[in-house]
Amino acid sequence: MNIDDFAAAMAGICSRSLVAPGRPLLWTIIANPTAGGFTIGSRWKRHYAVLEAYMKKAAANPLRPDAGPSRVAVDAGQDTGSLGRLGLVLTQGPASAGKFVKALMDEAVSSHTGTSPFYLILTAGGDGTSLEALTALYSAPAAVRSNFGVLRLPMGTGNDGADGWELDTVLDRLIYPSEIQYTRALRLTTATPRKGPFMAFNILSVGLDAFVTHMTNKMKGRLPGDSYRLWVDIAALLYDRLYKVGPMDVSAYDEAGGQVGRFNEKVLLLAVGAGGHRTYGSHKRILPDDRNVCVVRQMPVFRKIALKGLFTTGAHVHKPEAKLFNAHRVEFQGGNPILAQMDGETVLLKTEDFPAAIELTELAIPVLKRKIHGA
Repeated sequence: MNIDDFAAAMAGICSRSLVAPGRPLLWTIIANPTAGGFTIGSRWKRHYAVLEAYMKKAAANPLRPDAGPSRVAVDAGQDTGSLGRLGLVLTQGPASAGKFVKALMDEAVSSHTGTSPFYLILTAGGDGTSLEALTALYSAPAAVRSNFGVLRLPMGTGNDGADGWELDTVLDRLIYPSEIQYTRALRLTTATPRKGPFMAFNILSVGLDAFVTHMTNKMKGRLPGDSYRLWVDIAALLYDRLYKVGPMDVSAYDEAGGQVGRFNEKVLLLAVGAGGHRTYGSHKRILPDDRNVCVVRQMPVFRKIALKGLFTTGAHVHKPEAKLFNAHRVEFQGGNPILAQMDGETVLLKTEDFPAAIELTELAIPVLKRKIHGA
């Protein structure tokens, strides 16, 4: 993998992008060089073939004299040679992506002459990179966010939080007419002061799947192959021995505050999506339809083993242990510690953290979407 080749290809595409016509376009590519899309040879080869094809497609668009890298990228590139001049910055570990976005916020509010620029943020990494970037963006004032757009490239291993599973469908939004659509985030709040809130932009969940995520993160780099799938198998056997699955009181509400459901029973996992049709764990279809909440009741270990494969296709929705519905806010509390995961990052909720709640935020994240023909 040559990160310079990636930066040059993306700069060539962005310089002929149709994003934000009539406004200066400043792009910043926040790349995690250790992400699987760069380090796994077969994936990088496939990605670069797509990039070459899209550089040729972009050549049909006029070169934009008002497009170029952000000042943040150029300044950061002082240590990385040509990368900054191509608009690419490299993450150096946890919190790097968020720091770059915060610096872009500062750049956006500084004085500019003429038409205010439009800032395009492209994340090129896994779900962790996009989580950090979007969390920083969410914290900005709405007036600042209105000058930004986000495009999440699938350069990680799972890419459940990316704007597409394949690179070509995401790059389409750069070379064809596009628009900004605001999407919601997810927020986890607890009863403990200063513990949270925690943000997510794809799925926020508690229970067995959070344990799988926690162990996958803990053993990352030590186990070969698909370690998430391995930990799904292990969790089916051992989760009940490590975490007591006791009764959980769950109440769900719509956006107006009206209660849409309440129950008290043993819950194996509770997952809430920023919308329906969401996946996690390398495309496990936990929310396969328009409904954004899935509750899975506790079950015997052999039943877990029998059903675990159904989450890949979404067929679990037809089983009596699964309950799916729509909700804007879900409140829950139980008598035992439980893990929560936010787009692949985990936190342990203790009994003093209850009651806790997962809720949808306002429409806040400006995501780049391809324009519907004729719209």
